[in-house]
Amino acid sequence: MEPRRNAFEQPIGAPVPGWNGAQAPGREPLVGRYCRIEPVDVERHAEDLYEAYRSATDGSDWTYLTVGPFESLAAYREHLTRAAASADPLHHAVIDLATGKAVGTLALMRIDSANGVIEVGHVTYSPRLKRTRIATEAMFLLMSQVFDKLGYRRFEWKCDSLNGPSRTAALRYGFTFEGIFRQAIVYRERNRDTAWFSVIDSEWPALRSAYARWLDAGNFDAQGQQVERLADLIAKQRAAAGNDPQ
Repeated sequence: MEPRRNAFEQPIGAPVPGWNGAQAPGREPLVGRYCRIEPVDVERHAEDLYEAYRSATDGSDWTYLTVGPFESLAAYREHLTRAAASADPLHHAVIDLATGKAVGTLALMRIDSANGVIEVGHVTYSPRLKRTRIATEAMFLLMSQVFDKLGYRRFEWKCDSLNGPSRTAALRYGFTFEGIFRQAIVYRERNRDTAWFSVIDSEWPALRSAYARWLDAGNFDAQGQQVERLADLIAKQRAAAGNDPQ
């Protein structure tokens, strides 16, 4: 489609009539079928999270993060105290409804309500959370809040370009790869080229339908194995909607 042109015959962007910005995220819990997401609280979550992270066989989960691993509960409590005091990033704990235990964290960050842009970051999933329905539902709950409740136009995911698991997760969750920002960050005394991904509001209805179908109990067999893959469901919904970003 040809772009619009102004009175000077210059190409200009699509109109966004009546745009007044998005809402800032609040601190109310988000509750799903398998998990609850709530702002981190040191007294409620620190011990659960520390034990969940300690269930890993090594410290490789922390390679691409700016913090960790933590050698003691006291050290982790100190970190979580700082996280809990932050409004941006706004850190959340992911609670397994079956056990009532916190099993990971993630955050809403780089919150730009005026332009309707927000990022999910600091995604720190313990072995008790990885590759579970809870992990996927946590992202679904955040996306639902961002697009349906708060009115954002763009939801971002960024990671070290060398972080293969994070890049794979972004694509599985329906984010579109946009490119690499070279030499974007220095952390742990090394360079980071940053891979950028996003979901925009026009893509969300197809993703919402795919997530809802994947999370439905009927999509899992008696052994708890998925019947249809999330990526396949997303591809079908995007094709039906005619908005495949690829």
